Amino acid sequence: EVQVMESGGGLVQPGQSLRLTCTVSGLNRTISDIPWRRQQPGQGFEWVSGFLSDGSPWYTDPVKGRFTISRDSADNTVHLQMNNLRPEDTAVYYCAACLRRRCGVSTDYVWGQGTQVTVPS
Repeated sequence: EVQVMESGGGLVQPGQSLRLTCTVSGLNRTISDIPWRRQQPGQGFEWVSGFLSDGSPWYTDPVKGRFTISRDSADNTVHLQMNNLRPEDTAVYYCAACLRRRCGVSTDYVWGQGTQVTVPS
């Protein structure tokens, strides 16, 4: 029923930018909790960005000042603007939708398939 899909990834040179888009479809209600996480090559998952319960954004330290999360007001669409990309940002980026009253861990969410971001060194 519910589908989560990421788009906007690609290969860019260091210092360049990408904008990722997350679309949650298949439901009529607004989802407030739509975070991002990534998996670097050969590593585990890292939470990247999302929204607190009051709507304010949060970011992991390595991306602060470079990434900006935002949402479209009319639907369940979230963007991740990624500026000044670095080789260490190379990863598969995933977004997720929390369909429950509260979500605290990754298994509480419905995750998308991921989109590849590559920044060569």
